Amino acid sequence: MKTNCNTKTLGASLTMTIASIVLSSGAALAQPGTSALTPTDAASGWTSLSQSTDAWRGYKAQTFPAKGWSLKDGVLTHAAGGGGGDILTKAQYKDFELVLEYQVAHNANSGIMFRVTEKHDAPWMTGPEMQVFDDAGAGQDPLDWHSAGAVYELYKPAKEKVSKPAGEWNQARVYLRDGRLQQWLNGVKLVDARIFGADGQPTKEWSDRIAASKFKEYEGFGIQPAGSLALQDHGDQVSYRNIAVRDLAAAPKGEIALFNGKDLTGWMPFVPGAAEAKMQPADVWSVVDEKGEKVLICKGQPVGYLRTQAAHKNFILKLQWRFPEGKDPGNSGVLLRQVGEDKVWPKSVEAQLQSGSAGDFWNIEEFTMTTDPLRTTGRNTKKTHHAERPLGEWNEYEIIVDKGLVAVKVNGEEVNRATGVEEIAGHIALQSEGAEIHFKNIRLIPLAD
Repeated sequence: MKTNCNTKTLGASLTMTIASIVLSSGAALAQPGTSALTPTDAASGWTSLSQSTDAWRGYKAQTFPAKGWSLKDGVLTHAAGGGGGDILTKAQYKDFELVLEYQVAHNANSGIMFRVTEKHDAPWMTGPEMQVFDDAGAGQDPLDWHSAGAVYELYKPAKEKVSKPAGEWNQARVYLRDGRLQQWLNGVKLVDARIFGADGQPTKEWSDRIAASKFKEYEGFGIQPAGSLALQDHGDQVSYRNIAVRDLAAAPKGEIALFNGKDLTGWMPFVPGAAEAKMQPADVWSVVDEKGEKVLICKGQPVGYLRTQAAHKNFILKLQWRFPEGKDPGNSGVLLRQVGEDKVWPKSVEAQLQSGSAGDFWNIEEFTMTTDPLRTTGRNTKKTHHAERPLGEWNEYEIIVDKGLVAVKVNGEEVNRATGVEEIAGHIALQSEGAEIHFKNIRLIPLAD
């Protein structure tokens, strides 16, 4: 039987402690403490940082501390009063996604820092910090900018914050991409700030906040273009597990470009109204150079699509899109596993790109799939929440099509998921659906069948 809705797949409480992070990041770490990655995680670029100490070293040291820190069964722990100092990753990151779990002792303090350099005496003098803290044990106001989940002394956490008490595991996530910093604690987004502009320079808001803080005393704080991740030794007992990171500025192994930045090689345009409009189907699309970046522009008229010549079955698809500022926002979509004859519209699973609805599913021609019945009406399954950028800014899709799973992320946030999806090799298509839309950085990571 073909169906578009059955059991609930998002919003439910999953049994694995990493599950809340899975729903927003896509990382599917295995049992707590193992830090094992699935093949899909590895293909997505995820690397475990809690299977050994090889990824870490002491601050201004070449090796892992001989005291204070220990790693056992995938749990990285700093003992109270153990010394050892802060530890940082040997690898450095510009844009990144970090997920982990932490557990603090009563009144314990620590922190997760990023873009750390060894310019000064301590990591916090260059790297902004997601605070790790026992708010309740310390009598700390949970919404203060020194509380758990805050960007320490720079951004307070959102009022919806959920912080678990000492002795329980908290799930944390830090996402920095194209100048946008976001932090989650236990599945709740606490911080969403634009800290760098499109030119790579600090925003006025970010600069002003640094200038009003104690960090103003340290040259280069918060403006390093890249650096290490760091975990703080604040003298207290704190444990970290299921630590995984991916470098968002580097192409994962096996990634291929679907758009070559020059022409429509590898693609086939289908525009049934082109002849009537006295144009060639390919004329709906054009390639322009925008400050060194190659952008694929779709006019939106006549209606049709641009599809890959090759068929793809299991893959991770990444692309960026925007509706141009100054024009009415419109409609488009990405068709997945498109099969059958070319027509408007062919059998496929559509990841919607209509402005304001990015991440919705449309089931075209009763494609077998199971979605959340609470968000499904007919062929349409609404996204869980809005994650699009303002009109004129670039957005990013990451779509995992892995056997019976299709998971859709908008700007790093999972907003929809379907299971039991018909496993069939099909084309990938970009719709021309009435409005001008721009695409760039269209790439694909093949997954094993």
